[in-house]
Amino acid sequence: MSVEDFRVLYEQHVGNVHVGDMKACLRDMVRENIPAVFEGIDTPREATKGFEIKDVRAEGDLMVGETVYDMGDRSIGLRSIWELHDGRWLAARLENFPTGTDVSE
Repeated sequence: MSVEDFRVLYEQHVGNVHVGDMKACLRDMVRENIPAVFEGIDTPREATKGFEIKDVRAEGDLMVGETVYDMGDRSIGLRSIWELHDGRWLAARLENFPTGTDVSE
């Protein structure tokens, strides 16, 4: 998959996060990694006020997407690392990253 093709998939996934469709988000994840993938990770648990995709890139045989979500009272920097499973790209790991902004300012 090209980075451009992954971007389309990733934008759809981020859109689901934004509107709070967590069932759709979970369908995009490696099933056996749930719920461990969320341990210690700050993620949106409801619809967000907004988002900004910061980066979409390939890292070897993985795809990576980075988005900052505006939760109203705070921002969440969330990186998802995607792997190819049975011909389908799925999010396998999540990491937080510093947003560099304070939404309350």
